[in-house]
Amino acid sequence: MGMAGSHKFFQNRDCEYFPCHETDKPEDFNCLFCYCPLYALGRGCKGNCRYNEEGVKDCSKCLIPHKRENYDYIVGRFRELAKLAEDKG
Repeated sequence: MGMAGSHKFFQNRDCEYFPCHETDKPEDFNCLFCYCPLYALGRGCKGNCRYNEEGVKDCSKCLIPHKRENYDYIVGRFRELAKLAEDKG
């Protein structure tokens, strides 16, 4: 990948968890959204998540934020996140 779009992809191969999700394409594993911004959307994140017995969201099978080509998809959903932060008071 050249300089165009270089802000959309970052990899930290020195991270002790790299890659933190099982993948058959580690060269395309994007660490930019290390903590998924869509997590706050609950089941509405549209990822491959599940909830454990304690009600904790488990995203260990989801690669949406880590696929090189999904930057625009993640950023395109920021309005939904902004709605969660609106002051309803």
